Amino acid sequence: MRNLGIVALGAAAALTLAGCATSGGDAASTDENAEIRVWLVGTDTPDAARELLVETFEEEHPGSTLVIEEQSWDGLVDRLTTSLSGSDSPDVVEVGNTQASAFTSAGAFMDLTDHYDELGGDDLLPGFVEAGSYDGKFYAAPLYSGSRLVFYKKDALAAAGLDVPTTLDQYVDQGIQLAQENDGKSGIWWPGQDWYNALPYIWENGGEVAVPDGEGWDAQLSSPESIAGLEQVQQVMTEASRAPKDGQETNPQVGFCDGTTLQLSAPSWVKWSILAPEDAETPGCPDQEENLGVYALPGADGGAAQVFAGGSNIAVSAKSAHPELALDALKIILSDEFQTVYGENGLVPAKLSLADTLGTDEVAQAISSAAGNAKLTPASPKWADVEAAGILQDLFVNIAQGGDVAQLAAEADQEIEDILNG
Repeated sequence: MRNLGIVALGAAAALTLAGCATSGGDAASTDENAEIRVWLVGTDTPDAARELLVETFEEEHPGSTLVIEEQSWDGLVDRLTTSLSGSDSPDVVEVGNTQASAFTSAGAFMDLTDHYDELGGDDLLPGFVEAGSYDGKFYAAPLYSGSRLVFYKKDALAAAGLDVPTTLDQYVDQGIQLAQENDGKSGIWWPGQDWYNALPYIWENGGEVAVPDGEGWDAQLSSPESIAGLEQVQQVMTEASRAPKDGQETNPQVGFCDGTTLQLSAPSWVKWSILAPEDAETPGCPDQEENLGVYALPGADGGAAQVFAGGSNIAVSAKSAHPELALDALKIILSDEFQTVYGENGLVPAKLSLADTLGTDEVAQAISSAAGNAKLTPASPKWADVEAAGILQDLFVNIAQGGDVAQLAAEADQEIEDILNG
């Protein structure tokens, strides 16, 4: 069920957060024995990077401590809205790149414009710098990026006599064939709530989610081009996937490791989830390394498809009680040493100059191919409200359950416009 609680980050949140920029940022503090709280979301940031952050910060600031508080993506917008406007705000926060503009426009983050060069300057990923900027000022730096790739079992494709597909239609057809020839298994694993993987189908068919229209936005999921993409999505979800029709895309390595998933589209760093040690908190299947293949999702006319550029931004809360110490933590996060850990673990670093840390293996080559065509969601400060309202999750659950695509798309367009233009 869609969450219809406190999700709006439009005018109401702007009023709530408007005072943030003067609450903590002007009260610069380097107090000894301070505790700096860093919110990281999910498990994508490797343990080695977390340990480096804590150890380096505490070495540089004797007597102070840095605590990492891991958050989940589910409900993040609501938690950030509440926490960043309260008296007990975390100091440094990770936010999804599609959510960043909502918080920068609401005054939730400290202005980092004067620190742009020392944080990386023009070496920072430009699309993420844009997502973290508002009204000519820089508020949220890139943290990491990653395009979605297709992971597959080499033996499954070989047994079916298939090669790596070169077009999107061929990818869909092969996924259906694999499901039909392997009873109960997903030729393409796709749980219903996973809307990120649907975007390439829309874009490759010439559609869009929403586009600027004067001072507002025009939602376009119900355009003929988008409908063609959504019908292709429904074909995959109903004929190639055996994933739960209302499921989430968490822990995609489970099906790959137990053999019920033969192919899946997922962020590049999922490779490390698949290959995680069997005694890890969330075990993988390192014995499958030789059988793990990867390629960039093919486009409608060949080459790499336009895929969603996933990843995160990182910012200092405008209400941080210790903004100078928080800024020092942010500098460590954007250091070459910290960012290299991301690259070595399959995440695109925040700095262009560190691209070679991804290596030259099959995954690195696929990342390079996919990244060239990666796109972002509509650049509206209210886009985070769309995500928080669960509109797209609901849409694709209903599509996965066999609903009328055109009707569902028209209803979703109306809901999206109500939020973006509200």
